[in-house]
Amino acid sequence: MREDVDHHIADALSRPALVRLDSRTVCLRFETMKVASALEAVRYLLERGTIAHGDTLVDSSSGIYAHALALACHRYGLHCHIIASTTVDRTLRTQLEILGATVEPMPPCASLKLDQSRRVARVREILRERPRHHWMRQYHDDVHYRGYRPIADLVREHVGCARLSVVGGVGTGASTGALTTYLRETDPDVELVGVQPFDSVTFGSEHVHDPEIIIAGIGSSIPFGNVDHTLYDTVHWLGFEAALAGGVALLREHAVFAGLSAGAAYLAARWEQRLDPDRHVVVLAPDTGHRYVDAAYSRHAEAPSPDDLRPRQINALADMDLPWSRMHWNRAEAPPNAAVAMPVAS
Repeated sequence: MREDVDHHIADALSRPALVRLDSRTVCLRFETMKVASALEAVRYLLERGTIAHGDTLVDSSSGIYAHALALACHRYGLHCHIIASTTVDRTLRTQLEILGATVEPMPPCASLKLDQSRRVARVREILRERPRHHWMRQYHDDVHYRGYRPIADLVREHVGCARLSVVGGVGTGASTGALTTYLRETDPDVELVGVQPFDSVTFGSEHVHDPEIIIAGIGSSIPFGNVDHTLYDTVHWLGFEAALAGGVALLREHAVFAGLSAGAAYLAARWEQRLDPDRHVVVLAPDTGHRYVDAAYSRHAEAPSPDDLRPRQINALADMDLPWSRMHWNRAEAPPNAAVAMPVAS
């Protein structure tokens, strides 16, 4: 067999498509971005003897990580148990079950904040009952950074690092944080622009409520140990309407069908490049837009033009407001409610 033929679909999915949007903007378009981190994390834990073939790996997920972990477990002969958010739809759940994962859905919940807290509490309960299960701790274990080194190498090779900004959803911090960490090994001036929804403690937006929040995976109601706030130069907070505008524009202008976090990142990237037209920008698109069709993209006629939107520039977290705010973070420490007291496992 040729060496350039993948031995498992997870290997192929761990690599993004690099799509040039214009002369200075490249989109890293994944089908399921967290395959990169889950696959390498599982391989590394097996190599170290932390886990063994036949073990059960468990974690909480709003969707992308569930698929990624199930694929990694399938690749390496491990069992997988997912505590699934209410945002995990029937299509994804069916895939997970066929892949061999057991899926434990949380009951319907009006609040994504409560849903997330309940999922983590259920994981802890399972570990008390079954201590030999291994919790992957995607929110806290920096083993998930490791899989983004090859992606940084791709960016370095095809885009370069000079006057480069990375723009993407913060989420657990492992994607944007890891990618930028590895890029800064050769150029410490690479800028990192994080994208957050409102209602998230990670960068202090929990006091602003977005009534239509459905941007799964890039915000949090609990502190995440994997988010290194000191990596981020700028933060954008976007509501549903702004993210939808970006997602529709990304599809309409470039035929890239991606999730709402990619839409939010695209809108933020357009603004960053408007402020500094000479910069090169890499935009992360972590997943496809399929799970957002009914709740978001079916309303594409309502989406405002990105040219009609501009962020509210703020100097203090208390000043942020819908539908879009922007702040120079300047690699500062975590806000009080986002600080994690527990040590991050390596």
